[in-house]
Amino acid sequence: MKFPGEAAERVARALLQAGSSTASDLAETLGLTTTGVRRHLNALVDAGLVVGHERAPYGPTPKRGRGRPGVVFSLTPEGRAACDQAYDDLALSALRFMSQEYGPDAVHAFASDRADQLAAAIGPRLHGHASPTDVAAALTRAGYAAQIEPLGAVAVQLCQHNCPVVDAAREFPILCEAETEALSRVMGRHVTRLATLAHGDEVCTAVIPNESNHAAAPGGAFGKVSA
Repeated sequence: MKFPGEAAERVARALLQAGSSTASDLAETLGLTTTGVRRHLNALVDAGLVVGHERAPYGPTPKRGRGRPGVVFSLTPEGRAACDQAYDDLALSALRFMSQEYGPDAVHAFASDRADQLAAAIGPRLHGHASPTDVAAALTRAGYAAQIEPLGAVAVQLCQHNCPVVDAAREFPILCEAETEALSRVMGRHVTRLATLAHGDEVCTAVIPNESNHAAAPGGAFGKVSA
């Protein structure tokens, strides 16, 4: 699916990097006028690449000031797919071949190895002690456009606005499960997945407790986490 113009593509990619945003937020990020950004957003909405909400689809409800609240825009699954995720088709084909030729154990081994590499990218010295901010930064470098949102005094919410292998994860949820377990290990905290792009949600979200005493069980066994 193609974008309705180069400027509209810039707006869509800004949404991919920043997550759900208002027109004024995007205008500030891109150095454009709010009116111009709204025009491109309308074109993206008409193309089915962007959707508007009365509030962000994740995190706490923002406080409203005077006047009409701004619409919050986010990419649809089609919009994310248009943001250059073509290589996901190759990953999906490879996983299907692996599953058919070598069985599900081979797919599980691949998912675990991929998750271990992602965990290693956060930093060996942080293993078991990484902060949610460390994790979000590493995920963003890997293409997940991640950020942390506070959830009161007891937890934070990890939001991932993009998934480089969303189609593969939709068919092989073990990719999400292995990733969640790896993040739990590097932080020493249990990570509870709430929503995923692979399931059709508008953002991947997970809750991470602030206190490290909510650690994983000995041996790294976290139980099965929904993806």
